[in-house]
Amino acid sequence: MQLNCIYICDMKNLSHSQIDRLGITAAFACAVHCAALPLIITSLPLLGLEFLANIWVEITMICISIFLGCYSLSRSYPKHKNLLPIILLLSGFAIIAIGHFWLGHLESFLIPIGGVVLALAHIANWSLMKSCNHNHAAK
Repeated sequence: MQLNCIYICDMKNLSHSQIDRLGITAAFACAVHCAALPLIITSLPLLGLEFLANIWVEITMICISIFLGCYSLSRSYPKHKNLLPIILLLSGFAIIAIGHFWLGHLESFLIPIGGVVLALAHIANWSLMKSCNHNHAAK
């Protein structure tokens, strides 16, 4: 627990680019996890990876994605003032929630799409911040 506290406290020292890279990684990891899990679930116990099929792994990945997305965009939106990353982030979370809570029969299809949309939100934010930083440097 001590390491997690130190890591979270050190997030203040990360650049926008580093936070967006973490967000992209978390979102794609979530998408891959949700897309691949139905295909490999029967072999997980043989590999000693049955914990990946646990609902808490999925919830943890979603929470990490929510935290990174909100944290990143709350720090960078005041600089670039573009709504696209926020719209993408909210859309990705909505797709995940719909797939997880309402359309469970489409979960293995919707949640990976939501994860990719979350990653696109971070990519858009990262691109806007690079553009914003370039514009400020030119002045």
